[in-house]
Amino acid sequence: MSLAPGSALAVADAVCRGRRRVSDVVAEALERIAARDSAINAVVTVDPDDSLRQAAAVERRLAAGERPALAGVPVVVKDAVWVAGWRVTQGSRLFADFVAPRDNVAVARLRAAGAVVVGMANMSEFGCKGVTSNPLHGTTRHPLDPELTPGGSSGGCASALGADLVPLALGTDGGGSARRPAAHAGVVGFKPSGGILANGPGFPGGGSLTSVLAPMARSVADVAALFAALLGGDPADPLSVALPAMRDAGAPRIAFAPRLGLDVPVDADVAAAVAGAAARLAEAGYTVVDAEPDWPDGASERALMPLQWDGVARLHGEAWRRDPALFDPYIADQIGRGLAQPAADVAAARAMAAAVARAADLFFARHDLVVGPTTPCVAWRHDRLGPAEIDGRPVDDRAHAVFTPFLNHALASAISIPCGVDRRGLPIGLQIAGPRFADRRVLALAGDAERLLAA
Repeated sequence: MSLAPGSALAVADAVCRGRRRVSDVVAEALERIAARDSAINAVVTVDPDDSLRQAAAVERRLAAGERPALAGVPVVVKDAVWVAGWRVTQGSRLFADFVAPRDNVAVARLRAAGAVVVGMANMSEFGCKGVTSNPLHGTTRHPLDPELTPGGSSGGCASALGADLVPLALGTDGGGSARRPAAHAGVVGFKPSGGILANGPGFPGGGSLTSVLAPMARSVADVAALFAALLGGDPADPLSVALPAMRDAGAPRIAFAPRLGLDVPVDADVAAAVAGAAARLAEAGYTVVDAEPDWPDGASERALMPLQWDGVARLHGEAWRRDPALFDPYIADQIGRGLAQPAADVAAARAMAAAVARAADLFFARHDLVVGPTTPCVAWRHDRLGPAEIDGRPVDDRAHAVFTPFLNHALASAISIPCGVDRRGLPIGLQIAGPRFADRRVLALAGDAERLLAA
């Protein structure tokens, strides 16, 4: 296996061979954060003493003969996932002083694999906005241009990776929160199938099959290594399950869906890059056919938003009633909408989500995998909720998010990998997705696509 310099796997290999000391690797990551993060505000909490204690613990394990898969690899964790003894805020002033009493099982598995937590990554408040900014920690900037946003809500993770602060990040993805920022920042973001990465203990309201922990890195190989370290159910998450073994099903039937069955605008540079990636797969011998999912009438990202409004209102409605000014105005508006909307609207959105999941199941019965754009646009100004136009057409502030949420409601496996840049040099993402439990097949195609596009 060829290891890219600076990759997570290269770091672990060098550590396990005795060529690097874990304490040096971690100290260098902390120095990079201290030197570079002020320009992008991707990492909002560090605890150098704790990180170096973690490094020393890994060095003792190595001295005892252990060779953990991610030995010494620095990782940032989204500021929503519990890390014992660390401040974890969800980007909210409500939790500005909260210190996690225990590790999330995923963090415990990171530690078992030898990784070292070096920071908490910024996010939108409660993960409910498509740009990464909040009243507590401020705005995260794009790693290539500080005037732009990496998107959200796992934008801190994406920018930390894009700025080469760390090799690995652990985000979350409830509607594209890891895939879209990864696409904008030119890195890799993976949304595993619902339930196969145990997620808990943590904040109330975290139990869901649609919102998942999301491995992020600069390469598919590193994402796959992080995924392997986190994989499996656990009693801490009653919804979690084991990933079934992958049967030998032969070469995958791949659908190319340039608009994922939706009547939405896509920027010309994005469309061209994604079509070019699909063509490279076909040239390499994959069976690729033009096919789009047939979604139910009225299906849209907007039609599902009452579910998010209802959830955030149930969790934080009482605090909002006491002081709406505590919240990001955009999140406060969602809470207000959630409290005001009739139960019938929530029921209709829930029925639409179920219909979307059924449509995805029918599509994946005919096609093993689908490829298309992760987002219809590249990154935009950080002070806007979304681009004003896509492909020359005026759009609303959620038009950038159209290609990811349906896959969450289908409990599907999906990944975003870089597939080119636009005329300004801004990254474009290719989304590869399959049905629930097709994770290994999605990762395998993503790895092949990554190699083909780099050739």
